[in-house]
Amino acid sequence: MKEIIAVAGPTASGKSALALAICEKYVGELVSVDSMQVYRGMDIGTAKPDESERARVPHHLIDICSPEEAFSAADFAVRAHRTIADIKSRGAIPVLCGGTGLYMDTVTDRLPFSESESDPVLREELRRIADERGTHELWCMLEKLDPHAASGIHENNIKRVIRAIEICKSGMTKTESDAKAKAAANPYDALIIALGVRDREVLYERINRRVDKMLEMGLAEETRRLWESGCLTTNTTAACAIGYKELLPWIRGEKTLDECAAELKRATRRYAKRQLTWFSASERANRFYIDDYADENELAKAVFALIDRS
Repeated sequence: MKEIIAVAGPTASGKSALALAICEKYVGELVSVDSMQVYRGMDIGTAKPDESERARVPHHLIDICSPEEAFSAADFAVRAHRTIADIKSRGAIPVLCGGTGLYMDTVTDRLPFSESESDPVLREELRRIADERGTHELWCMLEKLDPHAASGIHENNIKRVIRAIEICKSGMTKTESDAKAKAAANPYDALIIALGVRDREVLYERINRRVDKMLEMGLAEETRRLWESGCLTTNTTAACAIGYKELLPWIRGEKTLDECAAELKRATRRYAKRQLTWFSASERANRFYIDDYADENELAKAVFALIDRS
């Protein structure tokens, strides 16, 4: 049995159900590797496991900080390594589950963070570009410099976009910097399972249904509560979360809820495409295409067979 098991993949691919099944079969504890599930009060929009799911197996790194707090990949890595060690000390298997590529790579590969120094002048210029021309313009700059890095960073996550551009301007792309860090890292002996699709329309339809379900569960009301409390107006990672910012025009009376829901579906599909690109680059991943299986049970059986052989 490997040291840890990691289940990665795009949103709506069924990774949470698979991770739960793995935990139950192999006496595991689930470690959420999601940059937004760490925030308290952001429940429906981040698709946190419900009470019944959390009762089935222990869950970790969910609801650990306030949306107003700054919480980086470095912060997450520290907590994750500590959590993994704690789970292993009890004789259980840490089962990582998430779709945030940077967080997953940082944890499974034990990546140190870039030592490139920030440039205050460049950083201020990049912030000015974002303010005057928009975050998409800034993200396009990164895409030209380092397409792979851009594929794993949402255009509204200004901090990460700026940091990646800073690294590129230092003479090394972020992808090269990450590769250098990986070469110096001491990765876990991990079994990495990456979920994907052969036909992306299958995933996109699942995303559309998922958004509809979230709205039925009260996503609009949750967004209004977070907005009124000021959580979505601060310059923090939480304010970049897909699922909330797309509904703000409805709250402000600028668009109908149906219009915002359509934009949320488009934004989620774009994000899923970037997730697929990110995880397809993993050399250690064992790929499973969800549309190759009749249902989640058949997928789980195939994954169990791989685990038993590892």
